[in-house]
Amino acid sequence: MGLWNKLKKRISRVSDDWDDWDDWSEWDKEAEEDYGDGDESDALGPGGRDWGRFVYSREHVDIHDHKQRHDYVVGCLEQIADATRELDNLEYEYNMVTSYLHDIEEIEALPKKEKEDLETAAARVNAIRKERERAEIKGTAHMPDAKFAQLMMLDSDVEAGIKKLNEAEDYQRKIKADLKHLDNERSAFKYRRSELIGDMEDCQAMGIVCTVAVAVCILALLVMQYVFELNTSLGYVLAAGGAAFFYIFLFLKYRDASSEFKRLKAETNKLILLQNKVKIRYVNNTNLLSYLCLKYKVDSAKELGKLWKQFNEEKERRAADRKAQIELDLYENELMHILRRYQIADTAIWLNQTDAILDHKEMVEIRHSLIVRRQSLRKRMDYNKEIVAANAVREVRDLVESYPKYSSEILALVNEYDAREMSGIV
Repeated sequence: MGLWNKLKKRISRVSDDWDDWDDWSEWDKEAEEDYGDGDESDALGPGGRDWGRFVYSREHVDIHDHKQRHDYVVGCLEQIADATRELDNLEYEYNMVTSYLHDIEEIEALPKKEKEDLETAAARVNAIRKERERAEIKGTAHMPDAKFAQLMMLDSDVEAGIKKLNEAEDYQRKIKADLKHLDNERSAFKYRRSELIGDMEDCQAMGIVCTVAVAVCILALLVMQYVFELNTSLGYVLAAGGAAFFYIFLFLKYRDASSEFKRLKAETNKLILLQNKVKIRYVNNTNLLSYLCLKYKVDSAKELGKLWKQFNEEKERRAADRKAQIELDLYENELMHILRRYQIADTAIWLNQTDAILDHKEMVEIRHSLIVRRQSLRKRMDYNKEIVAANAVREVRDLVESYPKYSSEILALVNEYDAREMSGIV
């Protein structure tokens, strides 16, 4: 049962991390009121189907069939593995956002004297920058400080973000096409099953009609033979031959329909498992797109690429200007020295956040933005932990409890899959 223990340990670790941030519960509440909860409405496919919801149905699964049972259990284990890998990917981003929030908490908790020193250093940096702005040539277009500060905070991963956004947008189009195709295929399966059921019922009805007709013919032949003393041997032969031919035809037609119906049941089960897997990917990819757009404050990869180009040009201009401004460098170093003294994790960010140090409202805006990002990450972690992984675990456990005679086989499959696919998730 290594799979359950690993998943339990992984979920427990994430839960413990969240407990450490209970002091920010009120901040989260404020952010939700001012900015919303960062969640999007459920995406619906054609016909109102909810692509964000997946189901476990054994209606078309023959648990007593080894292959169907094996495929169903492996499908559940793959969902657990996907969810756990997604949790691992989210944890780094969650910790980084948490670190930024911790820096804000440290700054706002400084004693009065230390806070005044920090604000003095920030004010000097701010004053020199404003003086430089007034000296710039009018009409020269530069990136606003707020946008520059935002991209500077994300400088190390904007290029990766552009790539992720492009890949996520392309993947989203492919997933939507796959979901539409699967929806259409499932509708076709359903329609074909109804046709096959109708064919089998028709065969049964025609068999009854044929039986009645043969009985009537034989009765008529008996009447003609014994009442009218006619030679009815040929009639018996024709009746028997016709009935045999018709029964053979009905049997073959019924057998073909029954065989195809069983095959469609098996194919429907595979289709449901595939739909569940694609739906999970759709939800995770939709959330990823939403989070990336929220993180970079853009609507598309194209827009982020344009901003990134402008940012690099602005960065080069500012770097050249900074070389000529020794005094600014001096005060920036002083500010960083003060921040390091108070154990701020990422001091470089605050060089472009001096307004936030001087203006509490600006600091609150940054804090709210980080909280919204953290809430978005938390929702994604909740989804993978409490819905995807937990439901799959419950489903496999229920199989073990409901079918004890297959429990050893299912647990062996769990251990085998755990060793092969999930040895490095924790």
